Amino acid sequence: MKTIITTEKAPAPIGPYNQAILTGNTLYTSGQIAINPQTEALITEDIEKETTQVMNNLAAVLEAANMTFEHVIKTSIFITDMNDFNIINSVYGKYFDDDSAPARETVQVAKLPKNVNVEISVIAVK
Repeated sequence: MKTIITTEKAPAPIGPYNQAILTGNTLYTSGQIAINPQTEALITEDIEKETTQVMNNLAAVLEAANMTFEHVIKTSIFITDMNDFNIINSVYGKYFDDDSAPARETVQVAKLPKNVNVEISVIAVK
């Protein structure tokens, strides 16, 4: 069984998928990009602001499932320029405690939806 998780506090899907799926006690989020859900504006001019918006979108999806970043066990980060890694990592790190940070991979890709610079998804367990 699966439960569809949705929230107006994160961007609506731009394709045939949901913001997140909860199955049992495990939440699988779709990748979040830097769309401001209130204005629908895409934030790509500054990698720090872009990453912050992505993380805030993930926080909203987690909240809709009654979870927080403390429940996250795995993250996947896709970036278009590995030279942005340090800035992305710095912003990302503000959302996790170093001692209990999740497992993660960071991969450079050729292109992301809407030509964004970063996309992040998480798996969380309650």
